Order: sequence, then C-alpha cells, then structure tokens
Amino acid sequence: MTYMKRYILMTLSVSLLMMMGCGKKTGGRVLTSATGTIYECLVVSPKQPLSQESLNRIAASGIEHPTGSAYAEPVTTTYDLVRATLGEDMPCLPQMEPYFVLTHVSNAAFDDYLKPTRNILLVDINPEKYTQLKVRVSTDVWSHPQAVYRIQAASEEEFVDYWLQHGNEVRDWFVRQELQRQTAFYRANTNADARKVLQKEFGCDMLIPEDYMLIMDTTLSMQEADSVHLMWCCNNKGPMRRDVVVYAYPYTDPNTFTLDYLNAKRDEVLSRVITASVKGSYMGTEYKVFPPQMRNVQALQPKKDDGFYAAEVRGLWKIRNGEAMGGPYVSLTRLDQVRGNVITAETFVFAPGQKKRNALRQAEAILYTLQLPTDTIR
Repeated sequence: MTYMKRYILMTLSVSLLMMMGCGKKTGGRVLTSATGTIYECLVVSPKQPLSQESLNRIAASGIEHPTGSAYAEPVTTTYDLVRATLGEDMPCLPQMEPYFVLTHVSNAAFDDYLKPTRNILLVDINPEKYTQLKVRVSTDVWSHPQAVYRIQAASEEEFVDYWLQHGNEVRDWFVRQELQRQTAFYRANTNADARKVLQKEFGCDMLIPEDYMLIMDTTLSMQEADSVHLMWCCNNKGPMRRDVVVYAYPYTDPNTFTLDYLNAKRDEVLSRVITASVKGSYMGTEYKVFPPQMRNVQALQPKKDDGFYAAEVRGLWKIRNGEAMGGPYVSLTRLDQVRGNVITAETFVFAPGQKKRNALRQAEAILYTLQLPTDTIR
C-alpha cells in the first residue's frame, strides 16, 4: 500500500471517529451534530407570491408588516407570513432583536447539506401529494439536537388559515425546544451549594449552573408582618453578566398573580438588596419606555411539553439614583401549595452595548427548571 493510500485511509478513519464522537446514537443511527446557533431557524417553503385573496385575509388579521427590525418588508409570500411571526421582535428588550434569526430556501433547494440545521420549519404546499392539512413535529431527524416542524397542505389557503390560527404556537414550540436543550446542559453542570439552599430554605429545587456564585442567602423583614426569604446568584462574567434571584413570601392576597402586585413586590424586595456603587442607589423597574408584560405560561419540565401554571413577567430593570445601568429581566412566579408560599424566580442581564436575546434566553432556561414539592419528578 502506497504512502498516499495509507494517508487517505487514516484521514477517513479519523474523520469517521470524530463524526461518531460528536454525534448521538438513536435508533441504531449515528446523528451528526446540528449546525447553526441558538435561536436560528431554517424556513423551507414555496417562493411564489401569495394570491390576492390570501393577502386580503392576512391584512384583515393584522399581520401585514413584520415588526422585526431585520424583517421590515410587507407580506407577499409564504415565507413573509412565517417571518412575520418567527421574526417578530422579542418583547421587552432594550434593542430590537427578533425571536429567531431566519434563513429561507425553497423546497427544491432543501438538500442534504441543509438537513442537519438546528431548527427547521418545513412548509410543503402540494395538491397532488396531500388531500388535507397534516402537521408533524419531530426531534433529532437528521442531526442532534434538532427540532423539525412539518406543515403539509393541499392548498395555499389551507396553509394560510393554519398559520393565522397557530403561528404563535409554532414559534412557542421552537422556543420550548431551545429552552429544553439549555436545561439539559444545566442538569449536568449545576451548583450543588445553591441547590442545597433552595431545598432547605425554600422547599424547592432549581438547576443553578455551576459557574454561578452564591452571593446572598438572607431573610428580609418587610413593612408587612410577613418576611421574605431571598437567594441571589450571579455568573459575574464582566461584559455579559447574568443574575438569578429567588424570593419567597406567604400567600395571603388573592390579587398576588396580577401584574400590578408582582411589579410592586419586585420593587419592594429587590430595592432592598441590589444596589450600585453610588450611595442610595437601588434596583427598580422601567415603567415608561417598555412597561412590564405578563402572561400565563407553563413552567416546563425537561423532556415534557406539559407543565405547571406560572405567571411570567418580562420587563426592563434600571438602577435608580445611581449609574446609568439597566437591562432586560424575566421572572416566573408560582404558588407552593405545600408551604403556602409564593415563589418568584427572576433572571436579569447586564450587557452594555451588546445584544441580549441569547443571554437572556439562556438564563431564562434556569427558571423553567423550578420544581415545587407537588411537581412530578424530573
């Protein structure tokens, strides 16, 4: 055997071993690692313009011009309609950033090179292949970790109707996949000391990453008779700092799970413990530029698409009476029925001059691992 042949065989063997090592075995197959980065999505759909009838229905629905800063063109094609939802600006960020960064190819151009992409939305409209709408979701089809959402329609009108009714649900499904991938990483890299504090003092559990330091574990005496127990952790990474705060207090007010109550409680608690270098400064909430938004969500458990009720609040924090500091935050608030406590877990990001969507989403995934005594075991 010549030297060149031996070299080629050795190179191929090493490449094969690297592929096997980087991928994942499933069903007897070895999957390669997914391509792309977090919160990117490949949209595979027809390129031809939509009919005037479809455009009229889309305009009547209020989805006419995507709000995302990167996607400001009007809706004229199937991809434009998808883009108006997946590429919409994510709420309560100081800069305009879309839910997903999108790439588009036609159905004919979707080849083996693109199949390992991390997130894929496949839209196939073909009256010769389909007689009715079919929707299927899959994971790890061509790579790992991968999420694939298939929509197969017999007509353009059928797809448009589905998207107008369920487009936000499709977007939320892709977001859940990203959150669950992140929690899988945290499950293998947790801060044992922080979890012990949560289990002992709060009667709950949450996957605090191992690179987060435990800064504070204290009980605050409030103006009301009831006290608040608080734990504060931080990754303390200069240009992209992420903090997690958990605080618990007795459930006494039926209005607890309202935006006004949760905003007031946040300001009351965090102003006591989070300050800046200027004396008299404290953390507050931005109400004028981007007022906080609340919605009811499911606190997802890993590997499940169902979960437990939680109140999610998104907004912007700011330092009052001090330096010009601020950024986005997300909180999840749940009721611990065993101890009769309200538990709020919040993460906030400080990254001046940088985009913050990915950092906030990665930290937000921590909150979704919050587990109360009545929850099922992970």
